[in-house]
Amino acid sequence: MSGDETRASGRAQVVQYAKTHIAVTAGPDAGARIEVAGSLVRIGTAVENDLVLRDDSVSRRHCEIESGISGVRVRDVGSRNGVWIGSLRIVDAILDAPLLRPTTLTLGDSQLTISEGGGTVDRLQATSHQFGDVIGASARMRELFADLDRISATDLTLLIEGETGTGKDVVAEAVHRASARAEAPFVVFDCGAVAPSLAESELFGHERGAFTGAVAARAGVFEQADGGTLFLDEIGELPKDLQPKLLRVLEKRQLRRIGSAKTIDVDVRILAATNRNLLAEVQRGVFREDLYFRIAAAHVTVPPLRERLSDLPLLVAHFLSLEDPPRSVHEVCSETWEMLNAHRWPGNVRELRNAVRRLFVTPERLLAPGASTPVASSAPLPPEELPGASVLPLRIARQEASDKFERGYVHAILKRSGGNVSRAASLAEVSRQMLQKLMRKHGIAAGARAAADAPPESDRLTRIPRGA
Repeated sequence: MSGDETRASGRAQVVQYAKTHIAVTAGPDAGARIEVAGSLVRIGTAVENDLVLRDDSVSRRHCEIESGISGVRVRDVGSRNGVWIGSLRIVDAILDAPLLRPTTLTLGDSQLTISEGGGTVDRLQATSHQFGDVIGASARMRELFADLDRISATDLTLLIEGETGTGKDVVAEAVHRASARAEAPFVVFDCGAVAPSLAESELFGHERGAFTGAVAARAGVFEQADGGTLFLDEIGELPKDLQPKLLRVLEKRQLRRIGSAKTIDVDVRILAATNRNLLAEVQRGVFREDLYFRIAAAHVTVPPLRERLSDLPLLVAHFLSLEDPPRSVHEVCSETWEMLNAHRWPGNVRELRNAVRRLFVTPERLLAPGASTPVASSAPLPPEELPGASVLPLRIARQEASDKFERGYVHAILKRSGGNVSRAASLAEVSRQMLQKLMRKHGIAAGARAAADAPPESDRLTRIPRGA
């Protein structure tokens, strides 16, 4: 990979976003507020949300509010009780900019008021749609590329957050290749893939005889990465008793192998990644606060695929070019594009990569619009075949098509698994919680097995207002 392919364009454009205020005006958290400008706020009762509510009629992940140049986008992310503006239930809506008057949203027993905050925030966006092997032309990705371009030129420790499958490892390698350490080692250590009893040895190394089975001296990953970059993947999984030891090495750039009194100097840049909200883990007492601030000297978040669906054509074209032999994006039919755009992509870019691999091999699975499977039968009709004289607005038609697809798919996958929710989730390559959420959303039961696999009572909501 050449340097021209790795580093994003040095030219960057400045984009101005209007400030938007989100205030809780009713409910247990009345008085809480958050300001957003060109970014996304996740709202719900789960601790990893940006705005955490204590209202038990609000879902763990209830909605997302994103401010942009064209307005403020409000999305229900599968809540139980919905998002309402007056008597109108919102699934996905854009409040035009500028906001002429405050808009009040109802979430369960809580109310949020969205209003203009006054003033603007400047954001840099790269002019390139690629940084290393990371691809995206959406505003969120080009802002990420602009940040990465500046961070790569430094030796700052970088924390990369994002959901599973968003490509955090690809981002880390791109940062290394764009840095002054590009010719030095790039060493990866997966904190969640090593047994806790072996993690210290893997990190810091050991001397012969240091413990049972240590038949020879061994350098740890810090020594292996000396002069280069050490990527600590899923650092949120690091055992708590190792966190102070890692902190000492990061502060002093010195370590001792297990069983040795000798101090070894190391020159290593640290990149770390996690699919958790690490600051929320700090608040829970699971992750050390001092270690968090040490590894988050610079911090970026890789957006999930569902928040940048405009990048789908670019990503699909890229993945098709990697096939053997390469395929063209023009071979993808319109029904498949509808299905790709309607999907929520819980597995993010990794899930999309697998879907593209299956596209021309087993097209009956998820993607193909043929009539041979229950999933395929839920594909939307082309506009010229829509019944009746009237046509629904695109966003409503797309949502109805998405709901129809989801219902058909959940029925089909549960039938394939004999009603076993865990096996159905495995076949669908999603979490069991995600499948259960879809089942609840569409009122689908899977018999006794589904009841056995139901979430604990504390995760269920008690009511659905307005008869929704």
